[in-house]
Amino acid sequence: MANLDPHVVGRRLRDLRTRRDLTLADVAAETGISVSTLSRLESGSRRATLELLVPLARTYRVTLDELVDAPATGDPRVHAKPIEAWGATIIPLTARQGGQRAFKHVLYPDARSVPDPRTHEGYDWVYVLSGRLRLVLGEHDIVMGPGEVAEFDTRTPHWFGCADNQPVELLSIIGPSGERMHVRARPKGSTPAS
Repeated sequence: MANLDPHVVGRRLRDLRTRRDLTLADVAAETGISVSTLSRLESGSRRATLELLVPLARTYRVTLDELVDAPATGDPRVHAKPIEAWGATIIPLTARQGGQRAFKHVLYPDARSVPDPRTHEGYDWVYVLSGRLRLVLGEHDIVMGPGEVAEFDTRTPHWFGCADNQPVELLSIIGPSGERMHVRARPKGSTPAS
């Protein structure tokens, strides 16, 4: 939880409450926090503590980070926080835990040049946006270009990295084991598989 400026948190709390058409009395009844304390939190005259934020986050159905880090401007855009790991920049595109999760990856050349296949629970769908991706999947060693897709059970040993000395950008959707992507649209003029 990075942004604990009382005025920023207060504006966020007021915005969440009014968007849900709740009164201070409604929130007080739900959280057990007094109306006067809620009013002081929203005005920024009282600093938010963890003991106050936890029941408010539960009432507004947001995470603590969303409660205190959301932009005070009302800007609806997602401000994803990139993760630098394994010689790549990984940008989470979904925030929820469980179910399918989406990520954008930017892989850099030479950072992961030697394949080291790993396994984990889940099912992965990978779409190459730019560059050339090398995918090692079980006994297969595949090079994929922009617009190509791979779908696989992540219990199969797998690894991916740059196929040459250029960065690769890709989208990855990871779901629980057995949960595959379902693509319902097909290009104009194509016929369904029989």
